[in-house]
Amino acid sequence: MKKTFVIIPAINESSSIDKVILDIPKEIIEEIIVVDNGSEDDTISVAKNAGATVLMEKEKGYGAACLKGIDYISQKENINEDDIIVFLDGDYSDYPGEMNIIIEPILKESYDMVIGSRVLGKKLGMCEDKALLPQAGIGNWLSTKLIKLFWSYSYSDLGPFRAVKYKSLIDMNMQDRNYGWTVEMQILAAKLNQKCKEVPVSYRVRIGDSKVTGTISGSLKAGAKILWTIFIYIFKDSKKLALK
Repeated sequence: MKKTFVIIPAINESSSIDKVILDIPKEIIEEIIVVDNGSEDDTISVAKNAGATVLMEKEKGYGAACLKGIDYISQKENINEDDIIVFLDGDYSDYPGEMNIIIEPILKESYDMVIGSRVLGKKLGMCEDKALLPQAGIGNWLSTKLIKLFWSYSYSDLGPFRAVKYKSLIDMNMQDRNYGWTVEMQILAAKLNQKCKEVPVSYRVRIGDSKVTGTISGSLKAGAKILWTIFIYIFKDSKKLALK
């Protein structure tokens, strides 16, 4: 029986984290893990009271928090290769109740990774107006076009709501510790020729202020890191080809 673990990176999400946790369909989940990334509010106590396991990662960075959660899960005696890891944001912009949609292709069709696409959801009228900010939309478009060009994998979004088979995630050997986390995962899935799928998901305006796309500096830093991650892997692959 496949088990599903949920990892939620969070920083200063006391007004939303309990809503995220409580909306997760518990009947399909083994454990919910909130990785606090240096909150200065009540995120930790709110998450614990809502029933989550809470870990602390002092190093600021989305990827660092995700890696902390993965390390915690990997040390469990009952973890199996076919178990599933779900990544979900703590700001209540995603719809945790749609987790079945994300997990189902792995359970029934042996997919390695399933990404909840906000872009596909928006086309179907599943997203609130102004939920997916213009700068995020542009970044998604450019990043997915580059991945298609260099690795021949078609994605529409770098959405954070995603599920990955545990073994497939370990095979990726993820390294990024901040803004490049999602795009690195999608590049590595393509390089490893993993079986990937996107499903449309709903999306709403987040609770609280965005740490990334809500500010000009955050958007610029995230955009630069995402492009840097893509071009680093392009360079690595071109260097390998040149040596052959």
